Amino acid sequence: MRKIAFAAGLLLIIAAVAVFMRAPLKDAAYDKLTEDMFVSEDADGFDPGPALGSRFPGVNARYQGRDIRRIDDFAGPNGTVFLAVRSVDWCPYCMRQVAELQASKAAYDAAGLGIVAITYDAPELQQAFIEKQGITYPLIQDVDTLTFKTLGILNDQYAPGDGAYGIPYPGMIVIAPDGVVRGKLFVEAYSSRVDAMSSLAYAKEALGLKP
Repeated sequence: MRKIAFAAGLLLIIAAVAVFMRAPLKDAAYDKLTEDMFVSEDADGFDPGPALGSRFPGVNARYQGRDIRRIDDFAGPNGTVFLAVRSVDWCPYCMRQVAELQASKAAYDAAGLGIVAITYDAPELQQAFIEKQGITYPLIQDVDTLTFKTLGILNDQYAPGDGAYGIPYPGMIVIAPDGVVRGKLFVEAYSSRVDAMSSLAYAKEALGLKP
């Protein structure tokens, strides 16, 4: 009887250790997977999204329990960078990109650029990531794929009912203070993203700001 009790207790300890170690091991695996994901420019011909020179059409999104139609509240004096990512719940490349952008936020603030990111994730999943990574810029939720459809960036490889249905082609849209789209960065390979500081340099050039 004592052997059975000891074995049961040992199994419980092993299970507890496995649960405790799961997050660090997962984070380490994600770090390894994404270590070469960043590139310095958008060098391919992939070009979804609103045309340059057109007006940004707005969003159909949710943020902190309220509906969002315009992103003016998130704009900086010199414009806005609008980051569309697949998921901050299961996409390691998106998680790292959003976190890297947070690490560079002071430089965007200094350039007078607001940042807003959008995913299809449920608000509670977004909030878990926000708290874990200390994200301070707005992370909003697309509602019923309407934002991504309107922007022309809905990934059409997935059908309704698929767990990934509703994700966008990941990328960044640069919007001037008057609401006109002045730049876009969309790398076709979802596992590659333009790094935050190169994106900032691109946005400043697109908006005619000093380097």
